[in-house]
Amino acid sequence: MVVGSIVGTNMATTDARFLSSNFAHSFSRIHRWDFHDRSQIAIPRAQSSSSSPPPPPSSSDKNRREKKPRNRPVTTATKEGEETVSAKKLDVAAPPPPPPQTQSPSPSPLKLDDVNPVGLGRRSRQLFDEVWRKFSGLGQISRTTRPDEQDALDTLLIREGPMCEFAVPGAQNVTVLVVGATSRIGRIVVRKLMLRGYTVKALVRKTDEEVVSMLPRSVDIVVGDVGEPSTLKSAVESCSKIIYCATARSTITADLVRVDHLGVYNLTKAFQDYNNRLAQLRAGKSSKSKLLIAKFKSAEALNGWEVRQGTYFQDTTASKYDGGMDAKFEFTESERAEFSGYVFTRGGYVELSKKLSLPLGSTLDRYEGLVLSVGGNGRSYVVILEAGPSSDMSQSKLYFARITTKAGFCRVRVPFSAFRPVNPEDPPLDPFLVHTLTIRFEPKRQRAVDGAAGAQQDLRSFSLVFEYIKALPAGQETDFILVSCTGSGVEPNRREQVLKAKRAGEDSLRRSGLGYTIIRPGPLKEEPGGQRALIFDQGNRISQGISCADVADICVKSLHDSTARNKSFDVCHEYVAEQGIELYELVAHLPDKANNYLTPALSVLEKNT
Repeated sequence: MVVGSIVGTNMATTDARFLSSNFAHSFSRIHRWDFHDRSQIAIPRAQSSSSSPPPPPSSSDKNRREKKPRNRPVTTATKEGEETVSAKKLDVAAPPPPPPQTQSPSPSPLKLDDVNPVGLGRRSRQLFDEVWRKFSGLGQISRTTRPDEQDALDTLLIREGPMCEFAVPGAQNVTVLVVGATSRIGRIVVRKLMLRGYTVKALVRKTDEEVVSMLPRSVDIVVGDVGEPSTLKSAVESCSKIIYCATARSTITADLVRVDHLGVYNLTKAFQDYNNRLAQLRAGKSSKSKLLIAKFKSAEALNGWEVRQGTYFQDTTASKYDGGMDAKFEFTESERAEFSGYVFTRGGYVELSKKLSLPLGSTLDRYEGLVLSVGGNGRSYVVILEAGPSSDMSQSKLYFARITTKAGFCRVRVPFSAFRPVNPEDPPLDPFLVHTLTIRFEPKRQRAVDGAAGAQQDLRSFSLVFEYIKALPAGQETDFILVSCTGSGVEPNRREQVLKAKRAGEDSLRRSGLGYTIIRPGPLKEEPGGQRALIFDQGNRISQGISCADVADICVKSLHDSTARNKSFDVCHEYVAEQGIELYELVAHLPDKANNYLTPALSVLEKNT
């Protein structure tokens, strides 16, 4: 049974608490500024149910108003004249009722729908969105003011740090690029990042009025297209992390490939190039760059590789009936480095081995594993590392890990933590002492490839084409967060082409060398987040939906969570699975200020997936 986790959040309460504790305080800090148009900072109220306009105030009323404090609380009223529960949630004090001018009908009693938690959460979210839109536009209310006043206002509201008690320490030193910032998830991600104090850059295709109005003023808007690599250099400039929420808006194959596949590839390449340029300026090497161990582009690249064969045991009687074994490693006419052969001997194996020659000053202890770009026929292999002091090879220890290839080219990640000692009494692998790499084929534990072609293949023969072998850089945090999809909720006639483009983009991210987190949410819902528990799973088995706000919260929490690095997972709202196909065990987490639900939820999931 795959172990997952059920978690819950309460972001609606967080947003309301932020509004009540910081909105009024920030207004009192800026009241000394002489705004030319004060009407733009007032929060709009709902229209009264009375159709007749209020009478003009008398002179005595004006005198009484002038004696009142300038910064009085603001409340929001419904059309029936009732004060909404959402305003009460925000701790906003209601002003004294005005003297009755006309005979008004008595307020209607509360109904069950008025105290529905889901309805209240939705209304409080709508109220917050409206207030936040006005509040984030405060920097735009004095476009006719002098430039020095404009800069001072921006400094006061933006540069002094986050206006939220849930601010992340050091977030002001982290710049996050949000791709697809105007999407359903992207808009919430931008707001959550700002509330926590991050510096936010948004990549958009055009800067018309509609797009600009969706983003707060403090967001650095960059114009670019993920399908055009030349436009991405300025976007990744000074960025520390990337959250990719963009998706193709049409079902045309060209659009799917441009956004979901090539868009991810172009952005990861631009981000790596930027990190490499930074490292060169610092007279070093980027910590996000892979270490090249072997690249098979010519016949000379095969020098130093040795083909060997052997048996695990010797059966004299059975050896008379064995068909033997043979293997070769050659650079073919199609300019491919191919390791192929067969093993008909019982208990036999063939292997390809080479003593590593790393660049001066490079050691594998600074990396977290290996990545092999290979093309095969679905066979499994054993990767063996020999580690020990180079001065005395007799002290070397052997460590192994099993890998499985696919029919066609694929990238296989093998973390050093997956290697186990051949002798159980030996200590764990120390990558610093690795000096020899071996790839072994053995006929046992082989499985036929799915399909008619796989049934006709002899499992004792193999063919493996090598493109390169590299070492993956180590790191504690993720560098690139990709919001993909599970395919649930997509129309059946377009599901295959959508998933094909999404999976190609995921593969591009995995082989980039960046620390990644791939989130595959179920069908997206437009509802407040934190209302239901969440299920985290691996295996493309979920079918339920999830709130856009919950997905955005997972994206933000994954930025600094070490358990999210190099993991792909599905997520949806909690539901009861049918008997016999349960997807998870019940593991409840109650999140609060001191508890991050994402860490226990992801700690049980497999890495490098």
